Amino acid sequence: MALFLSWRRPSAQQQKACIDSSGGAFNYDAVYRGATSGRHGGPTADKSEAEVEAALSKGGFHVNRARVLLGSGADTFRRAKAALRSWRHFRLGWAFVEPGTPVEKGTKLCVCVKEFLPWIAMPLQIAYVTDTSAGGEPSGEEGGPAGRPSSNGGAKAFFGFGSGTLRGHLLAGEERFSVEWDKNDQVYYDIFSFSKPAHILSALGYPYVLLRQKFFAQESARAVLAHVASQPSPPHVT
Repeated sequence: MALFLSWRRPSAQQQKACIDSSGGAFNYDAVYRGATSGRHGGPTADKSEAEVEAALSKGGFHVNRARVLLGSGADTFRRAKAALRSWRHFRLGWAFVEPGTPVEKGTKLCVCVKEFLPWIAMPLQIAYVTDTSAGGEPSGEEGGPAGRPSSNGGAKAFFGFGSGTLRGHLLAGEERFSVEWDKNDQVYYDIFSFSKPAHILSALGYPYVLLRQKFFAQESARAVLAHVASQPSPPHVT
């Protein structure tokens, strides 16, 4: 399937055409869908990280992980969650997702990346969204919403979503972006992805693709850190 290329920043209409041309079909096997959800639910909830990575590697996928400390406390978690919901982690100049794209299961979207001269638009679909905080807000408790046992390893709150690649994407696989407020009051931004080439260009240049994934993780973490730091603190009530 041909790549969707543009000499200018892809417009909303061009992105829609890219999504439509994918036919809404994932380009990786259903057995791996939701594999990035880990202990937060989905098909891998009862497996260790090592078991998940071993299964993905056996399937021919490369696993990429990145994790950065954003700060501590409920305010940091709320700001970080808002950053993901508004796609701040993709406001990089050379890569973007339309900021108004709903973070909801089933949403189809384009990740647009500038590589050398042309832009490349790549279609994805949000495979799942996980929000363990009560009412969508941090509970401050180690249990889950409404008193249910926590499914996130004792963390106070977790928000994340995973997007799967559609036909027409350079890669085949899935990527999760998440923020976690852990039981030690620390808030982390985390990226977890698995992928393998789905086009002759990505197959020939896969070492470069892996370097770009690492670079994206660094730039994305900086963008989330900058957003969290730039938000005003709520007034202190005595």
